[in-house]
Amino acid sequence: MWILASIAWGLSAAALLAADTLTRGPYLQLGTPRSMIIRWRTDPATKGQVQYGTNLASITNLASHAGVLTDHVVQLSKLKPATRYFYRVGSPTNKWLTTPSEMYSFVTPPPVGPARPVRFWALGDPGTANTNQLAVREGFYKWAGARTPDLWLMLGDNAYATGTDKEYGKAVFDLYATEHRRNPLWPTLGNHDAFSANSETESGVYYDVFTLPTRGQAGGIPSGTEAYYSFDYANIHFICLDSQDTDRSTNGPMATWLKTDLASTARDWIVCFFHHPPYSKGTHDSDKRNDSGGRLLEMRENFVPILEQGGVDLVLTGHSHDYERTFLLDGHYGSSTNLTRAMIRNGGNGRDDGDGAYAKPVGTVSHAGAVYIVTGSAGQTSGGKLNHPAMYVSLNKLGSVAVDVDGSEMRVTYVGTLGQVRDYFTLRKK
Repeated sequence: MWILASIAWGLSAAALLAADTLTRGPYLQLGTPRSMIIRWRTDPATKGQVQYGTNLASITNLASHAGVLTDHVVQLSKLKPATRYFYRVGSPTNKWLTTPSEMYSFVTPPPVGPARPVRFWALGDPGTANTNQLAVREGFYKWAGARTPDLWLMLGDNAYATGTDKEYGKAVFDLYATEHRRNPLWPTLGNHDAFSANSETESGVYYDVFTLPTRGQAGGIPSGTEAYYSFDYANIHFICLDSQDTDRSTNGPMATWLKTDLASTARDWIVCFFHHPPYSKGTHDSDKRNDSGGRLLEMRENFVPILEQGGVDLVLTGHSHDYERTFLLDGHYGSSTNLTRAMIRNGGNGRDDGDGAYAKPVGTVSHAGAVYIVTGSAGQTSGGKLNHPAMYVSLNKLGSVAVDVDGSEMRVTYVGTLGQVRDYFTLRKK
């Protein structure tokens, strides 16, 4: 009996001392000027902890979570805005799984309100986990050079084909591992993600792997759900809508929240992102009432009027596997055949070296015009007629969108797989 007990104790001790294996991450979530969430996954389950600090030679701050887990979520609090922090993740028993370095560091967002140069990266329908997705990533890095994004967005269909945890591992966490370590990702739900997630119950893989604001922790009005939310970064207000799973009626909870959120923001710029495009003649046709269960049409008829009343500047979507970019529009809520000249606030190309930048009044002025972009080609292209009359340009090309905001100027670039510029325009407020 004593021998068996000794053997059992020895096996237990060995298990406790077994080295943890890092199977996902670390990845950053829900960044604010004063806080950052760091998540990672291990095998076996352990108590997770993060050591962090502003001096690479002396990292002494420590944060941890309660309990023994495989999916670790640790919030770092009382941080300084616009400050670089180095970090490492691990456990009290087996210590550190990463080494503090430039690779494992982040810069906290700046104070909300004042303008400062900001770059964000938007990827629509990226989750193929194939050479196309890799080429789009490398093309962006080639174009961006040393100026990496401050934050990034995923516009839905983040992991094909059914948004399983394994597919998320390959298409979201493995392929963008470098970006996850240094900048927080802000996603929205697509139809393929919804095969394994449910917005009503906030359950399933999408909701399990992301930590998103429900209480207005990063700015904006609390939504009470991770399905749709808002956040601030410097002088930009971002709004994420759920065009897939949430009630899209004009008097539903999401529309009601959106009106309140738009009315409350004092930021200079408003950017909204969701999955189903209000205007498209690509893989999907926004004129067809039965396309995608009517989601494209409902977003145009029910939500675009709210966004334009609230002074939105830029709307980013995916779903159609192509790139389509409108003129500066306002008031186009019907089919493409109902587009009138009065709905096109500026019919030029929006380029300083062309017809001139799209001009808007300073502030969040109702119905001053917005640009709508379909960029669902970060993982594949599948064409279509690509002839919507609201579009200045429509391309059946792989790529992703980079947005640079500097004070009263917003510069938008569509970047191809070789780092080439396939489209560009400027919005300027004066």
